Amino acid sequence: MVKLLSILLVGLVCESAGVVLLKKGITQIGDMHSVTFGEVLRVVRSGLTSQTIWLGIFFEALFFVGLLFLMSKSDISFLWPLTGLSFVCSTFAAMWFLGEYVSPTRWLGVAFIVLGAGFISYSEHAKEKPVLSPAALNQTPPANPAPPPA
Repeated sequence: MVKLLSILLVGLVCESAGVVLLKKGITQIGDMHSVTFGEVLRVVRSGLTSQTIWLGIFFEALFFVGLLFLMSKSDISFLWPLTGLSFVCSTFAAMWFLGEYVSPTRWLGVAFIVLGAGFISYSEHAKEKPVLSPAALNQTPPANPAPPPA
């Protein structure tokens, strides 16, 4: 469980780094002044040649690979809500690296996300484990099970 949560934490940091880098890259490209073919082509071309955007895509891909690994090892009803903690990481990253102001209302939202993730994590620890009877523990499977009737 600690290993899975550690991988999730690393993944969330990668995801937040990716979001910040994508925001920086798109800010460097500049706004679309109109929705014309030429303007869309300019933004796409600038995006494809931006090292910042490619680095953001790389970090997002790392997060995705980690998420795929975690999905193979844990319940989706446990894992997916915890990915909501990326909002927390991204809020701090936006504040520290992009200089964004985070209002008290947004901080309240972040607190609710943390509270929800805490409930979900607790529910994983509190879920009942299947209890095997002593007879089931001592029983060994037959060596050659009978073939099914034809």
